[in-house]
Amino acid sequence: MLQHYCSSLTEYQRLHTREVKIGSLYVGYGNPLCIQTMTTTNTMDTAATVAQTIRCIEAGAQMVRITAPSRNEAENLLLIKNEVRAAGYDTPLVADIHFTPNAAEIAARIVEKVRINPGNYIDKKKFDFIEYTDAEYNEEVARIKERFTPLLRICKEYGTAMRIGTNHGSLSDRIMSRYGDTPIGMVESAMEFLRIARDENYHQVILSMKSSNPLVMVQAYRLLVQKMDEEFKECYPLHLGVTEAGDGEDGRIKSAIGIGTLLEDGIGDTIRVSLTEDPEFEIPVCRDIVSRYASRAGHNPIADFRNTKTDSQGVVTPVLPYNPFHYSRRETHAIQNIGARQAPVVVADLSDVGTIKTSGLVHVGYSYNPDSDKWSISDAAADYVYTGAGLIDFALPGTLQVICDLAVWPDAADKSKCFPLLTQSEFIEGSLPTSQKCFVSIDANDLLNGLLDKLRAYSGTVLVVKSSNKHAMASVRRFLAELADNDLKNPVILYCESKERTVDKQLIEYATDTGGLLLDGFGDGLWLKNNPAEMDNVKISGRTYLEVKSNEQFLNNTAFYILQATRTRISKTEYISCPSCGRTLFDLQETTGKIRAATNHLKGVKIAIMGCIVNGPGEMADADFGYVGSGPGKITLYKGKDVMKKNVPSEVAVGELIALLKEHGAWVDVK
Repeated sequence: MLQHYCSSLTEYQRLHTREVKIGSLYVGYGNPLCIQTMTTTNTMDTAATVAQTIRCIEAGAQMVRITAPSRNEAENLLLIKNEVRAAGYDTPLVADIHFTPNAAEIAARIVEKVRINPGNYIDKKKFDFIEYTDAEYNEEVARIKERFTPLLRICKEYGTAMRIGTNHGSLSDRIMSRYGDTPIGMVESAMEFLRIARDENYHQVILSMKSSNPLVMVQAYRLLVQKMDEEFKECYPLHLGVTEAGDGEDGRIKSAIGIGTLLEDGIGDTIRVSLTEDPEFEIPVCRDIVSRYASRAGHNPIADFRNTKTDSQGVVTPVLPYNPFHYSRRETHAIQNIGARQAPVVVADLSDVGTIKTSGLVHVGYSYNPDSDKWSISDAAADYVYTGAGLIDFALPGTLQVICDLAVWPDAADKSKCFPLLTQSEFIEGSLPTSQKCFVSIDANDLLNGLLDKLRAYSGTVLVVKSSNKHAMASVRRFLAELADNDLKNPVILYCESKERTVDKQLIEYATDTGGLLLDGFGDGLWLKNNPAEMDNVKISGRTYLEVKSNEQFLNNTAFYILQATRTRISKTEYISCPSCGRTLFDLQETTGKIRAATNHLKGVKIAIMGCIVNGPGEMADADFGYVGSGPGKITLYKGKDVMKKNVPSEVAVGELIALLKEHGAWVDVK
């Protein structure tokens, strides 16, 4: 029996799933995590698709997916496969199918795996709400079975695997009418197709629950695992991915939060990072994510949940003080601007900077003009700076506060804006006034050693929580659950120090170890730390980080990106951008860059940029505005899921999008 949705919430264990054979590759059943990507070329351009497929394989892809939107593309998969095999590569190929069962039936006779989307493979997606009686609903399911069964029988005959790939944004009208736009609706959409497959004794199935919102994605996968375990007493392999993640830091962070949160609990057998970049660039990110779990099974044991229940069969499971299937922020009391219902704060670590000057704050969001003696504060300005053993000797901007070591805190000139950081032993053994606001550094992997009793007496304590355990996220989660079980409501800042040597790996570690906790409602702030002297790219000047001027700015930006991706603090425009494929009807990377350049000052606005009608409007999910390819050189613009302008020439479409933003009050001029 699972612990709610995984094998263990404290000890790292892979979820036991059925084994599925995909060509020469085996997935699930404890086999190594598999990484994959998808081509962006026109499938009818055989040479280009073969060349890109080979580049992806040589970059490390263990599966390559190719779109097959119609019979012609499905038939051309044979030419593509033959040329890839003739070049000496036996990597499994996957046909990506939407809307067209006949294309799937052709492809299933050619490639090693087909992916179908249950929301649009047979079902309808017209944004109609229909009141179904149970009988009418069951009739629709019977119709699906009749249309779906031929594909299952072809797959059985040819030994072809299948992914039932549910997407949050393309749930059918039937599912939406009964379950709404919800994670449980996503699960039921997949389960209907899986039940039909099982009725046909076909088990070469992998499932996915993709969304552009990591919170929705994580909840859907957890619910799916729980549902399979409950109904079938077994689980099928899971393919993980955040759809339409975007590019650059945004895409990497959002993907790491969604994929990493699940991998931390042993859920997932294959992954894809969907970036609005060339597919070869997805593979290194996948590798960096997967590498975190190569030695995770050997971590030091974490103390288990103390609050447990035992069922009639003697199975012990933890009683969680939170709902892993529904977001609810941990209840805390406010200590000034930290905790309660306030947005999580960001702490910028300047302890290694040396003497801090006014100019040194520019990289954490504060620009000082000496001529006017005024500060400009950005939307991504840190709320606190940590100065370590030093102090700041100039007047701070009105919203900024300081954390320093306890040893130097008595010398602080303005104690209304400067607060001490204590170690756990300093806090337990010390004698600060019980109402004094202070920060206490806690290692969640250590025993509590009287900490809980002390916290009950000190109302002004903010905990800065980290873990020295290799399985850090689970360690911190268990500690925070212990606080909740003891009705301790101290705010918690999540502290994550990365010792990875590259920016890309650090992004993944920060996003996974803190983002996973934020998705479960834990955390009232972020504090990220690294040592640039030990990094391979100290100047932070890689391909995706050209705008970053310093390590302090990199850490500050990363904290705000994580909060944005978890929807816990909105500080900038959000872009929901598909990764492109052979269906894309314009240069997605170039267009995304143009839209980002024109709109990146619109704080809190969500803009979807979709390559074709398959990925919009449905796949845009909760975007405010959408830019969707509707034909060669033609764009359709949306507000929400409503069409505003059709067949706009692509050369003027960005300008028309700006006009639409202005028309609906979403535009502000750049100051």
